[in-house]
Amino acid sequence: MTDPGADVVPPSVRVAAAWSWRVLVIAAGLALLFWLLAYFKVLVVAVAIAVLLAVLLAPVVRLLVDVARFPRVLAVAVAVLGLVAFVVGLVTVAGNSIAEGFGELRAQALAGFDELIDWLSDGPLALTAVQLEDYVGQLSDWATTNSSTLVSGALSVTTTVGHVAAGALITLFCTFFFLHDGGTIWSWLVGLLPRGARRAAHQAGRRGLVTLGGYTRTQILVAFVDAVGIGVGALILQVPLALPLAALVFVGAFIPIVGAVVTGTVAALVALVAQGPVVALLMLGVVLLVQQIEGHILQPLLMGHAVSLHPVAVLLAVAAGSFAAGIVGALFAVPLVAVLNTVILYLHGHDKFPALGSDDHFELRAPAVDTGPERVGT
Repeated sequence: MTDPGADVVPPSVRVAAAWSWRVLVIAAGLALLFWLLAYFKVLVVAVAIAVLLAVLLAPVVRLLVDVARFPRVLAVAVAVLGLVAFVVGLVTVAGNSIAEGFGELRAQALAGFDELIDWLSDGPLALTAVQLEDYVGQLSDWATTNSSTLVSGALSVTTTVGHVAAGALITLFCTFFFLHDGGTIWSWLVGLLPRGARRAAHQAGRRGLVTLGGYTRTQILVAFVDAVGIGVGALILQVPLALPLAALVFVGAFIPIVGAVVTGTVAALVALVAQGPVVALLMLGVVLLVQQIEGHILQPLLMGHAVSLHPVAVLLAVAAGSFAAGIVGALFAVPLVAVLNTVILYLHGHDKFPALGSDDHFELRAPAVDTGPERVGT
């Protein structure tokens, strides 16, 4: 039965209506998905971190298996325990200095901010007290609003020590089995899809995993270069708290674009209160130089090749992630967008990694009819 009013409705309106209800259904599905992710946030974050660690440790496991001839389970155990030992050792060696330094670092940064305000009032700009109070008030309101969003987002992920401990255990457990039996897990997941979609999903997933691995290794390298550059600059200029500053820059650099700029500003403020405006300007110059190296050399050559995202897309992803889930959202926004970009491009006929091939010798079957788990190479 046809709609008697269809002839009087313009085709453009019918097309818009068809698009509208489909967009509404997609939006409702995404809203439900985000609600589920927020409800199971501890599990989601733990599994996400485990995936990143598994991608990072996969070359180590492969080296131990292929070169050292370790059994796979032993290679995975050595890699995971080695990572834990490295993190514990790093925290033990640098932890006291960093923990003691961050308190002083905050005091130095606040003192530097106060000194900057005094210079704006008494210096060549000669801003009036009313103007300064207005600007400081606007900045304070902005910082309060955004910091509460970020902090609440971070605290909403791990609200108690118990959640942190549970998340850490889940992360280590998942990391071990992702490394030891990731192919079987992936084969089972792909087997849940309709038969006609399994091949494309498998190939898209392999390419997404390559993108994720490239992002993880590149981001660690970029953060290390930022931390070393600013830390060495602070040492040369005899700025106090160089080690905590370098550690702060290393952690902040994992939030692309925004993190390194903010932490570098803290270094300039510390230099201002400790050594005066000349050294502060030199420290700011070091920060800007490191950012130029990152922005014009490391990001285009390394990160651009790894994730193929425009800087505008990176900035918008970080902003959206921070608004949606605070610090955790900012950390995971770029790798998520990078993987989605690779997967969607492949499903639409653009293969970023043609060297991976089609891998047609794998027979992906549904788990219900599998006679045994089947390993799918990544």
